[in-house]
Amino acid sequence: MPDSLDCFLAENERQAYLMAKMATGNSADALDIVQDAMIKLVQKYSNREADEWGPLFHRIVQRQITDWYRSHSVKQRLFHWFSSNGELNEIESPSTTMPDQVLQNVQAIDTLQAALQLLPLRQRQAFLLRCWQGLNTAETASAMNCSTGSVKTHYHRARTTLRTKLEGTWHE
Repeated sequence: MPDSLDCFLAENERQAYLMAKMATGNSADALDIVQDAMIKLVQKYSNREADEWGPLFHRIVQRQITDWYRSHSVKQRLFHWFSSNGELNEIESPSTTMPDQVLQNVQAIDTLQAALQLLPLRQRQAFLLRCWQGLNTAETASAMNCSTGSVKTHYHRARTTLRTKLEGTWHE
């Protein structure tokens, strides 16, 4: 595997993990998703040009998340009597941060995670890829395997919904 692919994966691993964790609400599942996506990228696309890796990697991650939702949905139907205990995002805070600010940050992240979970899958994908990953519309469309118009629609709807649900959560 070329060193440049190693660098690409090292640079994108954490963001992909955070995106998968926000999508699944579970650290272990998020790690599995990212590891599987990284393996698939290396196995199938390591011979591609470096500028193609970003959209390909994000498309693989999004497909892994979609597959996780399908599998999770089946498990929930079959084993609905088990409680699913989602994990909370942890915030690493500098020692200078006041405890009340840390609590507010944790509560804001929890509110954001809950709001993201309420979005339809495609809206959540578009939002996370555009806002969280910083991909442009074309890159997001490539990652989601859809048109740029669909990305714009999903992203707009996600932002509108989140803006309403998160009103007053963050203070400037």
